[in-house]
Amino acid sequence: MDRIRIAQIGVCHEHASGKINTLRRLPEVFEIVGVVDDRTASRTPRRGDIDLAPYQGLRWMSLEEVLNDPGIEAVTVEVPNNDLVPVALRCMERNLAMHMDKPGGEDLALYKTLLDGCKERNLPFQMGFMFRGNPAFQFCIAAIRNKLIGEVFELEADMNHCYGGEAYQEYIGKFAGGIMYNLGCHLIDFVVAALGRPEKVTPFLKSAPGYPASVRNNCMAVLEYPHAIVTLRSCSKDIANTDGRRMKIVGANGSIAFNPLERFDGKPVELSLNLAAAAGEFPAGKHTLRFPPQADRYEAQLLELARIIRGEIQNPYSYEHDCLVHEVTLAAAGYNRWR
Repeated sequence: MDRIRIAQIGVCHEHASGKINTLRRLPEVFEIVGVVDDRTASRTPRRGDIDLAPYQGLRWMSLEEVLNDPGIEAVTVEVPNNDLVPVALRCMERNLAMHMDKPGGEDLALYKTLLDGCKERNLPFQMGFMFRGNPAFQFCIAAIRNKLIGEVFELEADMNHCYGGEAYQEYIGKFAGGIMYNLGCHLIDFVVAALGRPEKVTPFLKSAPGYPASVRNNCMAVLEYPHAIVTLRSCSKDIANTDGRRMKIVGANGSIAFNPLERFDGKPVELSLNLAAAAGEFPAGKHTLRFPPQADRYEAQLLELARIIRGEIQNPYSYEHDCLVHEVTLAAAGYNRWR
């Protein structure tokens, strides 16, 4: 089958180097036409530590060259957070299939314009939420939907870390929604996929000790459902770093817990499942589930994008789902009141 001709727009997003590395590992699926260097074009907040090594040997292109190349079928949009939607809108207008990184900007109406345009054109559109290709998360979504642990009444998760030093704290302080806007969206995508639209969303945007109130690097959001309370946290001063990230889900028939949420050291993610009564294929009692090691965080998702572009599958995440996720994210990050 012919390879999909793809270009990456941007090197400044936090996930940009990871995406291009994944594309380069899939030469049988994707032909990388070129990369747009957005370092001088962007004026919105971005991290300063840009790694250009993954782009060595690739063709540098302007945004106009990408948009005007009739042979390019798809793009990955990897510009800084608040440039994502404006750039993606231009790609949508050129009928380009796209993978756009998170989050969907600080303006919900503008993001909805993008989604509506993609839907009208039947354009493949994929949000870059990094847990979509994680088998442990996919198991949890299915377990909640199928009531493996009964009706869920408690869910707790965090996206804490301590990478990036003081430069990261300065960066995150440039967003009114702080780290909940930047990282909490990954967890919100999971929660909305599993539980749907919440009844209420309440943000708690704090600063870690030693930082001004404007640096919202210690955040929590509470999502309320008819019988469930969901608490999501994200702080950039947790010495456990990403290894400390954890998930706990409790239902009327049992619980699920795992930590860390992902790993790329060749070892499996281990999930603890405890059932009061037999459910699905599992007898009552405690179980340890081991999911195959991930060699690459983004591979499963980009392979899924290729199948969507080729018409082999429908996108498992609808335009409506993506819109709801961002509506919840903006409420959880204090931009909009929940209605």
